[in-house]
Amino acid sequence: MKSCKKLLLFIMFVPLLAHGTSDTLRITLPQADSIFLRNNYILLASSLGVKAQEAQIIQAKLYPNPVFTADFNAYDPGNDQFFHTGQTGQKFFQLEQLIRLGGKRKNEIELARTNATVAALELQDLVRQLKYELHSRLYSLAQQSVLLEKYDAQLALLDRILTAYQIQVDKGNVPLKDFVRLKGVYLNLNNDRGELFKNYLEEMAKVQTILNTNSTVVPVITDLQLEQIIKTYTVEELQATALDNRADYLISLENITAAEQYYALQKSMAVPDINLFASYDQRSGAFVNQVNAGISIPLPLWNRNKGNIKTARFEIEQRAFTKENLKTEILASIKNQFALYTHTVGEFNKAQTLYNVDFEKTFKGMNTNFMKNNVSVLEFTDFFESYNNSLAEIARIKIQLAVSAEQLNLTIGKDMF
Repeated sequence: MKSCKKLLLFIMFVPLLAHGTSDTLRITLPQADSIFLRNNYILLASSLGVKAQEAQIIQAKLYPNPVFTADFNAYDPGNDQFFHTGQTGQKFFQLEQLIRLGGKRKNEIELARTNATVAALELQDLVRQLKYELHSRLYSLAQQSVLLEKYDAQLALLDRILTAYQIQVDKGNVPLKDFVRLKGVYLNLNNDRGELFKNYLEEMAKVQTILNTNSTVVPVITDLQLEQIIKTYTVEELQATALDNRADYLISLENITAAEQYYALQKSMAVPDINLFASYDQRSGAFVNQVNAGISIPLPLWNRNKGNIKTARFEIEQRAFTKENLKTEILASIKNQFALYTHTVGEFNKAQTLYNVDFEKTFKGMNTNFMKNNVSVLEFTDFFESYNNSLAEIARIKIQLAVSAEQLNLTIGKDMF
């Protein structure tokens, strides 16, 4: 019994450490979102990726730099003179500028803008993925915390009963089999509590990672908030909303646009660019102090970029098929997720009807009658185990309702529940 008491004290002390210290972060869902958006390292890194893509728009707008060439005499063998560059010597200067034709610069700017849009949508998709994980785990933590408190109270009650029974067993007033049965109930509940506490700590660690905090996170979520999750939509409404808002689907559309822009860029690459230049030649040309102007252009005889153009055209078709496949997947996923959500709503409404004030009154009455010997050990333990199974089931239903709603929000790409 001493070891059981020590174990009970430890079990009761751990939640006090978690919830009673100054290093506790009590937050609502909106507060958690605010901390998450401000502190999450993955989001911070991804936002820099968006800025990097936006910088590529600036780069695409830039024109090619002009090329300046200077040529000086190094050695004049006729006059045996080094660096003969004066009035009787030789020097040459040339300024050259590449002029890009065929709309290459315009196509590169459009492609850079599309890539920046894709990067922003990818960040949006990442936010929704992490937000789903955060909300789901916060809902789970909230229900697990409530269940842990109930288990702790019941373990304390059983501990008092076992202490009293130990005295009566020693006096021979109570059968040993009843005492052993009560011990078995205690151990089963303690095992359930231990498994629940393990899951609670795992969820806590993941929430702390998302929020980038070492504080113990205590979600402030009421049953009223759970009831507000229940809303009426049709599958068709949710599917239409998803196609307008889901980031990965919007990315697939942008990918097609990018493929079309890349195709236009490759076609423009077949158009040769020209080089304009102007030069000054002191003495090596046909005339002294000669000023020249010229143009150079590659002749598109052997390479007209046909391979890259054909590859780009196939890329458009490939991305179109990918988009259609994703669309089919999204519509099917929403239909299945909505069916699960509807089922869970039904379970939740039924549980709310069954689990009411009378449930707790009956539990307290059973404890009182057991203490007065009006209820047998067998009846008490059967009811006790059934009561705890009901508590666990109700917690599961509440978590599943919240998670199914969050999964729908994730699948739709917009907060609808």
